[in-house]
Amino acid sequence: MRYYLPRHEKYWYVLIVSIIVSSICLFLSNLILKLVFKGDEHYLLILGDSLAIRFGVSFLMISCMSMISLLWYTQEEQTDMEARKTEAEKLSKEAELFKLRQQLQPHFLFNSLNSISALTGSQPEKARHMIQQLSDFLRGTLRRDEQQWSSLKEELEYLQLYLDIEKVRFGYRLQTKIECKDESLEMKLPSLLLQPVVENAIKFGLYDTVGEVTIGIFAAKKNEQLEVKVENPFDPETALPLQGTGFGLASIQRRLFLLFARHDLLQTTKASDQFITTITIPQIH
Repeated sequence: MRYYLPRHEKYWYVLIVSIIVSSICLFLSNLILKLVFKGDEHYLLILGDSLAIRFGVSFLMISCMSMISLLWYTQEEQTDMEARKTEAEKLSKEAELFKLRQQLQPHFLFNSLNSISALTGSQPEKARHMIQQLSDFLRGTLRRDEQQWSSLKEELEYLQLYLDIEKVRFGYRLQTKIECKDESLEMKLPSLLLQPVVENAIKFGLYDTVGEVTIGIFAAKKNEQLEVKVENPFDPETALPLQGTGFGLASIQRRLFLLFARHDLLQTTKASDQFITTITIPQIH
């Protein structure tokens, strides 16, 4: 049973093995007993008459041992299979999460380089400043790629680097309002989660307007969970679906599902002229 486990359609194998082993045991025991008690006719008569009973007892004992062994080794095999399946799913999930994180930067990086190129001729000092900010931002990204979780305080510090670069691009048009409750600053969230949400807000808040726009970021502790809201102006009459290679809220929702196995952690609502993205992060203890 240890080296060969019959599958569902081959349980007759256990029955055949039990019959064969019982027959061999009975034959050997009869042979030995007849040699030991060859002069005792009365015992040999009883031995012959009890042949069927002894075969039945032997068959039941060996069958029971076979079934116990079958169950034991099948359980061991299933445990090993579950462990391998869990490990494979974990590796697959980590690979997909890594892929999703790698999609964060290209669109933003291309835009930043284009802005630097435009500033080089007219405002070289501002271009140098933006290059330094971009360098700090990318250095932080590389360092945080190995970090699965961050505190909200760390995430906001990283986010501020991103906003500083965007403010160089958009000038006075981009204003930000960040309000976070003190008890929420040490709460945890997946690293590099907020930047694509804010990028999405800037994309749809500024690209179809010409005036000043305020992007709001609000965080608080709610029902022992971290709740982050990102708000941007939204005009349904002028806002059009934009084509591009941005990260997208769907990818963020996919990342949250991979981490928490829930589809309800990212919600979007429209209130008058505001588009609100709400992210809820359960706290893992």
